[in-house]
Amino acid sequence: MPSAPKYHLVVDLEATCDDQGAIPRAQTEVIEIGAVLVDAETDAAVEEWQTFVRPRLHAQLTPFCSQLTSITQADVDAAPDLPAALAGLARFVDGRDAQFCSWGDYDRVQLERDARRHGLARPLGARHVDLRRAFSKRAGGRKWLSVGPALARVGLCFEGTAHRGIDDARNIARLLPYALGRVPMPARR
Repeated sequence: MPSAPKYHLVVDLEATCDDQGAIPRAQTEVIEIGAVLVDAETDAAVEEWQTFVRPRLHAQLTPFCSQLTSITQADVDAAPDLPAALAGLARFVDGRDAQFCSWGDYDRVQLERDARRHGLARPLGARHVDLRRAFSKRAGGRKWLSVGPALARVGLCFEGTAHRGIDDARNIARLLPYALGRVPMPARR
């Protein structure tokens, strides 16, 4: 049985998208990586990292994608490609015993799909914690909540811009102690 990690690495991704079906799910690509390193003992965010990523299959962002994420074409045009972005993420994590966490399984699957597309190994290893699933289990609900409603469930407000990787990662890091059972879930109001 693996030992408890020293850190939790909360990762949130944004990817190419549209509302007209022009980008098949299998062709979506990461356009932002937000990561917050959380001390596993204190649940305190200790460091964060963010980068935009230049897509290659659908290099032009759709208006829907830009409106949803607030990520501009200029942001991704000036960004590193995925291999360089993942190398930056690896440098950020380097030498730290960190458990990869995300809100749901989407981020893990998207990251692995993009890595395979570029001929890269699984960037954050096989260990992954689905914080959305853990939160829902502790909250006693059958429905999986998105980040905003989960924050409201514990009496917190969303901070920053929704659908921005770094802001979503920061907010997910705030939910981590509830999801992992270190802070009691408040009674329903």
